[in-house]
Amino acid sequence: MQNPKSKVFLDRLRKLPHFDYHNELAALATRHGDTAMLAQAVIDEKILSKDDACRFWADSMNVAYVDPFASVITDDAISRLPVEVAKKVRAIGLYVLNNVLTVAMAAPLDTDLVRRLSQIAQMPVSPVFALPREIEDAIAIHYCTDKGLEESLSELERSSLFDRPEIASEKLAQLAENNALVQILDELIYYAMRERATDIHIEAQETQCRIRFRIDGNLREILTYSRKLHRALISRIKILCQLNISETRFPQDGRFTMPIGTQSANFRVSTIPSAYGEKAVVRILAMTGKKTMLTLDKMMISQTILQPFKRLIQNPNGIIFVTGPTGSGKTTTLYAALHEINSPGLNISTIEDPIEIQLTGVTQSQVNANIDLKFATILRALMRQDPDAILIGEIRDLETAKIATEAALTGHIVFATLHTNTAPQAIVRLIEIGVEPYMVAPSVIGVLAQRLAARICENCKEAYYPSRETLLKYFDEEGLSEVPFYRGRGCPACRHTGYKGRVAFHELVLITEEVRTLISEGRSVQEITRAAAKVGYKPLRYDGLKKVLLGLTTIEEIDQNTSFEWAS
Repeated sequence: MQNPKSKVFLDRLRKLPHFDYHNELAALATRHGDTAMLAQAVIDEKILSKDDACRFWADSMNVAYVDPFASVITDDAISRLPVEVAKKVRAIGLYVLNNVLTVAMAAPLDTDLVRRLSQIAQMPVSPVFALPREIEDAIAIHYCTDKGLEESLSELERSSLFDRPEIASEKLAQLAENNALVQILDELIYYAMRERATDIHIEAQETQCRIRFRIDGNLREILTYSRKLHRALISRIKILCQLNISETRFPQDGRFTMPIGTQSANFRVSTIPSAYGEKAVVRILAMTGKKTMLTLDKMMISQTILQPFKRLIQNPNGIIFVTGPTGSGKTTTLYAALHEINSPGLNISTIEDPIEIQLTGVTQSQVNANIDLKFATILRALMRQDPDAILIGEIRDLETAKIATEAALTGHIVFATLHTNTAPQAIVRLIEIGVEPYMVAPSVIGVLAQRLAARICENCKEAYYPSRETLLKYFDEEGLSEVPFYRGRGCPACRHTGYKGRVAFHELVLITEEVRTLISEGRSVQEITRAAAKVGYKPLRYDGLKKVLLGLTTIEEIDQNTSFEWAS
């Protein structure tokens, strides 16, 4: 007789070196038996990581394990199984390959269910294992549509709760806890995650209210809804963030977390008063524990920038800045740099607001405004912890800037972000904050400026030849020949926008002795830029045009994301 799954699973775990959970495992096996809930319990008790527990459980059934949140789930696969069926049997289509539908299931050995799903999908089904909780949340996200949201909002508007606005105002707190409203906000967040949005804008206008998503750097209007619902929707968001729902005249900031599968999704919220009611913007941060870690080699950084930057981060001391506007991927680049140098022989610590990705082997600390735990406070304490490398989420004030420069001068490598438009401006910004030029000159070793442009959808990419007038805007006339540019025609894969995903472009200033002298003398940004150009500095637009010629983005995106001073 074949061993049950749980016996195979437990035997595999007990063979692991340094395994100390034998008694706990026996108790969990008794409680959960031969079901996927045993694997879930092992994760919840932190006996094993999610990936290891799921892989061992899948191995005990001789099937593959697929994480729905780390897999590409296609619209075609979703459309093969109706939402009612998916919810009832806890199964979600992932992708269709060679006319076979791969389906994530909690019970992939249920042959009757696999056969029924195959009949419904009208094609062969290949079952893989996924955790029940993750399947449920993946269904909630991937079956969300703007039409479904509009219907839910319209239905709520017709509810008797909103017949008398004065009552709605008095009972705002109870109204915000209304199940239908709670579900609508969940649906809205799920839909935003499905569409890869980074921000949700909820705003009141004169006659109606609207919801917009920022996707691939561009705002898109998703739907409009009745003004009657607006205060209740904003109040629901405030309750999640534990903000004051009766305060509508003053801006408020907050955060909330939502469980998604076995992980948590983090959100940052800002509300401000406006002429027709409050506006809320919800920033969607990375899911904790989700493997969104990009390495420097996978970030499509031009080799002329990547190679010197890699050499730069191997320095034992000095400050390296990554600059750019909010949402330009600065933190992702810094994480990738830390990943590059991370080793058991280095003590790496970070100070962040908030912690976006958990890094193995790195001590991560988060600032907390509620208890006045600032960047400078943690940084000062960190300096007594014998650090080798420090990441500072953002330098906002003189105190943090001073400690960072002192750290760089006393044998530490410091990675930090600053909000400046170009790389050379970062040096001048430090001096403007109040750090003395004689401190800035020896401490800063390099500045990387970064922008993100929407990437052309690979599914509908086409070449075209721009007019000569257009080419002359970007290239010298001498030796100019016909150059193909690229664009997306628009297809279902990119929601007919022509863009899907983003690509970064950069500029890098290496601090040479000449640049150091100019900094010490308090010279202008223009002089520093000219000196940096002698050792290879090229402006952002130059790297952007390289990405255009490689067919990664469009000329319109580069125009939109770089200043016009480099257009000549």
